[in-house]
Amino acid sequence: MHISEFDFELPPDRIAQYPAERRDHARLMVVDRRAGTMTHHRFYELPDLLTSGDLLVRNTSKVVPARLLGRREATGGRWEGLFVRAEVDASGLVWELLAQTRGHPRPGEWIVINRRSDLELPTGSTDHEHEGLRLQLVGRGPGGTWKARLHLPDGPATDPDSVWTLLERFGEVPLPPYIRHGREGTGDRDRYQTTYAQTPGSVAAPTAGLHFTPELFETLERRGVGVADLTLHVGIGTFRPLNVETIEAHHMHAETAHLPLATARRLNECRARGGRIVAVGTTSARTLEHVAHQVVTKTGTVGFESFEGDVDLYIKPGHEFLGLDALITNFHLPRSSLIVLVSALAGVELIRDAYRVAIAEGYRFYSYGDAMFIR
Repeated sequence: MHISEFDFELPPDRIAQYPAERRDHARLMVVDRRAGTMTHHRFYELPDLLTSGDLLVRNTSKVVPARLLGRREATGGRWEGLFVRAEVDASGLVWELLAQTRGHPRPGEWIVINRRSDLELPTGSTDHEHEGLRLQLVGRGPGGTWKARLHLPDGPATDPDSVWTLLERFGEVPLPPYIRHGREGTGDRDRYQTTYAQTPGSVAAPTAGLHFTPELFETLERRGVGVADLTLHVGIGTFRPLNVETIEAHHMHAETAHLPLATARRLNECRARGGRIVAVGTTSARTLEHVAHQVVTKTGTVGFESFEGDVDLYIKPGHEFLGLDALITNFHLPRSSLIVLVSALAGVELIRDAYRVAIAEGYRFYSYGDAMFIR
């Protein structure tokens, strides 16, 4: 299929720059695949749209402050990087980053990283104590990234467990570029995170989960709707459009995922009693589908098992859904793997119609925008 099938014009004022004042007060469009209809709700109405025995599956990955700002030591030029992953070799800790700067950096060049803009220093400490992170560019990595060695005032950083501590001290919230301009002190560190985030590792939020509150989960529990957890760490590919002529030519990036045994058991129990598996977000959907297809390949039967490893499943029209019955998601970028995924579930024409209605009805799009429930 040509990529133009998944393109659309979006007025700039439909791109949400800030989240809804209350998480669960975002709008919710319900898309009924069988009836081909769309109805309009608020997210706090979700318990009325689910049934006792249904199982919500959410992604508990935590967004890390992966955006690093600094300057090139040799030229003084501004430098910006996005942390991708860390590894340790014989010489110390190496970070892989996407970098943006003027000119052409060279291996061996030094980058001085700024301290986090809103960091509150501990009582009695000095600003100087919380400075001193320098990166030395080692060379190019895969996918246009750079690899860099970390240096602290007392020498090279060698402890892999220090990654999250250093990012908390020096990193900024990695907001997508379409909502980042001019941001300062807006509370994104809290709101660009689900209320149930646990395991650090994502460079972007699993945004469908941003609408949930603890109170909403309590209501769901009272209604007999279950909740199960998995983890998929959202990678840099989430920001990238499909730069191909046909969707079949795209190769999906791999992301690390974990589906615990307890979750696999709850999924199998839900299937056995005839309940619906409702994926919260495309990250949960891809993990569920990856595991379900893996089990079918191994055993010949539909089911779930524990899983830990990379997920690079690319869901496009023609995919046979085995791991979910419904999906909660946001409104996505044109020409993205995410709009291809929801089109695979609901149908290209129905999603095209739903997006046309959403634009006309004033729905808010992208990370901080409104939600869609495909059932």
